[in-house]
Amino acid sequence: QVALVESGGGLVQAGGSLRLSCAASGGVGSINGMGWYRQAPGKERELVAFIGGIRTYANFVKGRFTISRDNAKNTVYLQMNSLNSEDTAVYYCKALRREPWGNKDYWGQGTQVTVSS
Repeated sequence: QVALVESGGGLVQAGGSLRLSCAASGGVGSINGMGWYRQAPGKERELVAFIGGIRTYANFVKGRFTISRDNAKNTVYLQMNSLNSEDTAVYYCKALRREPWGNKDYWGQGTQVTVSS
């Protein structure tokens, strides 16, 4: 089992920045990758960025966001710059862990990001 705790969300003005953090605990030794997804009201959850062997970004990131990972702290970060109102959403952390029978996704509770225009 893996527990994920997100932090760093909040209210920011358009053009501003936020840094999200997600700390993993529990069975972290078999985590293959970690990343961030987001879900806006009335929309489906979508990938923002993921880091495993490589970094993957959604097209809408457009160089504004940077994902990084500190393996010693079992923590993944999402630096978000040049935020706009379309970035308003609940941001969820995900860990992909290798289980004996396959891979399993673990999710955090989410952190709200609100961008005011």
